[in-house]
Amino acid sequence: MTEATQIHGVLDGHGERAAPLQTVYVYEAPVRLWHWVNALAIIVLALTGFFIASPLPSTPGEASANFLMGYIRFAHFAAGYVLVAGLLLRLYWALAGNTYARQIFYLPLWDRKWLWGVFYELRWYLFLVARPQKYIGHNPLAHVAMFAFMLLLAFMVVTGFALYSEGAGRDSWQFKLFGWVFAIWPNSQDIHTWHHVGMWLVVVFVIVHIYSAVREDIVSRQSMISAMISGERTFRDEHDE
Repeated sequence: MTEATQIHGVLDGHGERAAPLQTVYVYEAPVRLWHWVNALAIIVLALTGFFIASPLPSTPGEASANFLMGYIRFAHFAAGYVLVAGLLLRLYWALAGNTYARQIFYLPLWDRKWLWGVFYELRWYLFLVARPQKYIGHNPLAHVAMFAFMLLLAFMVVTGFALYSEGAGRDSWQFKLFGWVFAIWPNSQDIHTWHHVGMWLVVVFVIVHIYSAVREDIVSRQSMISAMISGERTFRDEHDE
């Protein structure tokens, strides 16, 4: 399917033509796959990271028979590698995909219309305007939020691999690529603290993200959740942008 807009007329129960549905193909399959794999990796990372920071009580018996924290750490590291692999593939698709695939990696601060849209959408989310604008991709405020989230993920990757390099050793590729973080925070406990704070920021973002998607799906008359499943955004009214 192309990115062309399609209009679908629908008949109601009385045989009269109802308002048409305007559908646009926005999110390509690699973007949708990355979104859901990334979401699963973040869930695993957040849960295991919480228990790494606040371990479970010690269990009685021989240590060799109790490897629960070891499994938790393994799940955390494995999910971290999945997250990084997904980010690298997502960066590639930002170059290979359509216009909307690269939207979250830059902010068009030079565009006055976009800047106006940021403040307009902020007023919309605060229930200060009656109707939202229509956007095929992310609206400007969501654009800013997703860009900030990508920076937060980059921070989590950098600090996470710096902490991982402590166990991998100074000769590891992890230390060679991320050991410079210790020049900023010589005390690794500080890195642990900031990494943990970053986890809670991710949790807050996820909560707001889910709320916004559900709210927009219902109130704005534009499909949000289904768009990340089918790739198609549907506009359920005839109002102009």
